[in-house]
Amino acid sequence: MLSGEQFGRLFTTFERTAFRLETLAEYDVEEEREEISRFLAGEDMGPDWSDNPWVRAMTDKGKQVSRVHVLTSPLTDYLRYELAAYPGNIKAGESIGIIDLAEQAVTGLPDHDFWLFDDSRVYRMHYTENGAFLGAEPLPAEKLGAYQGYRDLALARAVPFADYWERRH
Repeated sequence: MLSGEQFGRLFTTFERTAFRLETLAEYDVEEEREEISRFLAGEDMGPDWSDNPWVRAMTDKGKQVSRVHVLTSPLTDYLRYELAAYPGNIKAGESIGIIDLAEQAVTGLPDHDFWLFDDSRVYRMHYTENGAFLGAEPLPAEKLGAYQGYRDLALARAVPFADYWERRH
């Protein structure tokens, strides 16, 4: 399994595309705790909130970054925070879709997160019960086709984030 730092290097070395399927209602990311507290208190989130520099560092190089978040409303505080940040990711060039299982039944997707890089490398993400990152497991080449299929299904069934967000606000 790749640690956080090892896994993080993949975002500087992929060449064309990075896709994430996101499935948890709660992630425990130490670097986000202070920001989540500010968000929940209604405080100003700062300039990175409206144009995510992490995403921009990839998209400015012509790379495509996309995700589909599978969730079930009503939203947890964490999901409200995360989804409120998505417009800044989109402004920075990320494509984001939502599958809300309270609105549509979607079967055939895995119950875990993964990243697919350049349609050639797939990593299954592992988390604790509380959503803390444990590591990224590189999956063997024979699993690649299945994960490409999961990506295609997720993209086909996802509602564009802007449409989903507009209905909620």
